Amino acid sequence: MTDSGGSDDPASLAWRQQSVWSQSANQLKKSISRSRTAALCLTVLGALLGTGAAQASSWNAAAAKGLALAAAVAVALGPIAARFATLERTRDWTRLRSVSEAIKADVYTYLAHARPFDVPDPDKVLMRRLTQLLEEARDLRKYSAGVTPAARGLPPVDGVGSYIKYRLTAQIDDYYRPRARDMRRRLARTQRAEIGLAAIAAILAALASVYGRHGTAAWVAAVTTIIAAVTAHGAAARYEYQAIEFARTADELERLRARYNIGDAPDIVQDSEHIISIQNEGWMAKLSSPEP
Repeated sequence: MTDSGGSDDPASLAWRQQSVWSQSANQLKKSISRSRTAALCLTVLGALLGTGAAQASSWNAAAAKGLALAAAVAVALGPIAARFATLERTRDWTRLRSVSEAIKADVYTYLAHARPFDVPDPDKVLMRRLTQLLEEARDLRKYSAGVTPAARGLPPVDGVGSYIKYRLTAQIDDYYRPRARDMRRRLARTQRAEIGLAAIAAILAALASVYGRHGTAAWVAAVTTIIAAVTAHGAAARYEYQAIEFARTADELERLRARYNIGDAPDIVQDSEHIISIQNEGWMAKLSSPEP
């Protein structure tokens, strides 16, 4: 089943709504990510400029004042940048994504003619569920206002066989596996940065201890501040948790597909959507909880 995007049948209407909520979630996520990155950069910049100002005071008062001013500005802007990555906005993002994923699950299940849409009038069931979802999320409309649905057709699903190809297998190969790899790469970059900075701090501390250079000791404090900022940034993103969860979900879906192929998963649509739903709920709850 395909649709150009202008039909008013329930499935097409729901699919357009899914596009709106998905785009809204993506936009808010980008805003949060940019805010966290900006706050990290300003923290690093403030530490470097502040230490540089202290070092310059002994040989150039004007330069020291300029660096101190720049450091003060960076430190002052940090909390302002971080305001766009609050826990409340993160929770709003996860709720937007939750609505998007719930609508997507209903559309795929509807097209596969599976429960709860295996009834004489599945259109009414789909519209009731869509209406309830949107009503429960009406306070999030401020994020979706002005967002237009993408021009796309309905997924080419018309039964269990096509559901497995375009939903189950696509989730494994095109989403969960790539996302797990991406999270592992991000985690590795963060860990390498932490190790590299720790090595620099250790070398500077050794130089200060051996040669008694107070200026070098000051840079140790600056690097230590940067390490803490990088660690906090990585902790807020939960790279390790997400890598594990994405890989685990892909494994579960692969096992379910294998069971279906040998006749041991009679309700593969419901089982697949249940696994996907559990994973979504888990990482959304984790990412919307207070940072460690």
